[in-house]
Amino acid sequence: MSRFAGQVALITGASAGIGAALAREFARQGADLVLLARRQDRLAALSTEIEGQGRRTLAIAADVTVDGDLERAVAATRTALGRLDVVVANAGFGVVGPIESLTLDDYRRQFETNIFGVLRTVRASLEALKAARGRLVIIGSVAGYIATPGGSPYAMSKFAVRGLADALRYELAPTGVSVTLVSPGLVESELRRVDNGGRLHPEARDAAPAWLIMPAARAARQIVRAVARRRREIVVTGHGKIGVFLQRHAPWLITATIRAAGLRARPEPVRR
Repeated sequence: MSRFAGQVALITGASAGIGAALAREFARQGADLVLLARRQDRLAALSTEIEGQGRRTLAIAADVTVDGDLERAVAATRTALGRLDVVVANAGFGVVGPIESLTLDDYRRQFETNIFGVLRTVRASLEALKAARGRLVIIGSVAGYIATPGGSPYAMSKFAVRGLADALRYELAPTGVSVTLVSPGLVESELRRVDNGGRLHPEARDAAPAWLIMPAARAARQIVRAVARRRREIVVTGHGKIGVFLQRHAPWLITATIRAAGLRARPEPVRR
C-alpha cells in the first residue's frame, strides 16, 4: 500500500543514516522527496537513486544552522512540486565529553544544530504544513529521556526537542497538523563517527556494540508507519523501548544501572 502517494516529504539531514533511509522509505510509499543536507554530492546520488524508482526529487544544499536556508528550500519546494505534506526535522549531531572538558561554545554549537535547526525547520515549513493539514516529524532520541555521564550537551538538546514536540502537538492540533516525536536508540548512523566540531571521521570505529545497532532501513519502515498513522511518538529499537519504559516507571533502576555499570556516553571520535 502506498501510504503517501501524491504527497511531498521534506527531510533535513537526508544525506546519510536515518535521513537517507527515511527518504528511500517515503519514496517506496509513494511520496516525492525534497532532500536537504550540506553534502551536495551525497544528495545528488540519493536523488538519482530515488528518481530511478519513478519518484520526483528536489535536492537542495542547505544548512539548518544558517538563517534563510530553510525558507528558501520550502519556497523552492512549493514552486517545483506544488505542495508540502510531511516535514522531517532530522539534521543533528552529538557533542560529548565531561563538562570540565567542554566550553560554552561546544554547547552553543550543539544547540544551534539540534534545537535551533529544528526550530528553523518548523518555522519555515509551518504555513505549508497547515495548508496541507500535514505531518511534522521531529527526530529526538532515547537520550531525550535518559542522560548519561559525558553526554550532557546531546541529552540537553534532545530533552529540549521532546518538550518542543509536546507543546507543538497541542498548538497545531486545531490546524490538522500532527506532530510525531521519534526517539531512536542505537540505529545505524554516522552520528557516532562525528566529532564535537561536526566533522565526520569515516575511518573511526563505531563505539556502539554491533549487536545493539538496528539497520537504518528497518528503523525507517517503523518510523514511516508511525508517521502515516499520525502517532504522537515512536521509540525505535527494543533496548530503547525498555530504557524509556523504565525511566518513566522505575527511574531508580536506570540510575542504579548507570552507576553500577559505569555507563558513559560514547567517546568523541578522533582522527588516527
